[in-house]
Amino acid sequence: MTETADHDSSQLNLDPAEARKFNAQAARWWDREGDFKPLHDINGPRVEYIAERANLQDSQVVDVGCGGGILSESLAARGARVIGIDAADKALAVARMHLSTSGLEVDYRQITAEELATEQSECFDIVCCLELLEHVPDPASTVAACAALCRPGGDVFFSTINRSARSWAMAIAGAEYLLGLLPRGTHRYDRLIRPAELASACRESGLEVKDISGISYNPFSRTVRIGGKPAVNYLLHATRS
Repeated sequence: MTETADHDSSQLNLDPAEARKFNAQAARWWDREGDFKPLHDINGPRVEYIAERANLQDSQVVDVGCGGGILSESLAARGARVIGIDAADKALAVARMHLSTSGLEVDYRQITAEELATEQSECFDIVCCLELLEHVPDPASTVAACAALCRPGGDVFFSTINRSARSWAMAIAGAEYLLGLLPRGTHRYDRLIRPAELASACRESGLEVKDISGISYNPFSRTVRIGGKPAVNYLLHATRS
């Protein structure tokens, strides 16, 4: 996410500090051994989670907060027609450049979920918003926008981090400061979101929560398991009523 000359961050649910942080890391999005190594490791299992619950083939999908396009390309490879949106211009430039390597088709746009929802309400079969909610000032606004983007009967997927002592120890102190898996300052504890809070925001936006599953990641073996309690990272699947 980033704030540009054409955007008013106070109106578009953007944090300029988060913007600068992700733009500074843009060139490293596709380095599987770099700053985004954990994201590459969990991407495959998350795509499987989505594919098990929604039909990707020929579906119209929007990837909210797409960054450098890791998830967007994986969804496109499964046959989805993908629009990837982000406010970070440099990350989007990297995402567009990588398409020349992958040969996939993704329509990348510099726009927020709230903006797109005013233009394309109820236009998407599947809405994905992974690892974004904990980086915006008003996550409930993003949840509402994702709900508005989804057609009735469609599927919405969120991924974020639980706000708990265990999350602070593992996702912040451990991952960022002890093991160096992520750049320091990637996450703010006060912006982490408890599953009950996210589920409540979904219901208030007209979404029916179908599943909440924890994500367990072993940084040493680089293995991922989805299922069980949402102790730290977790996925939420909802449908538009």
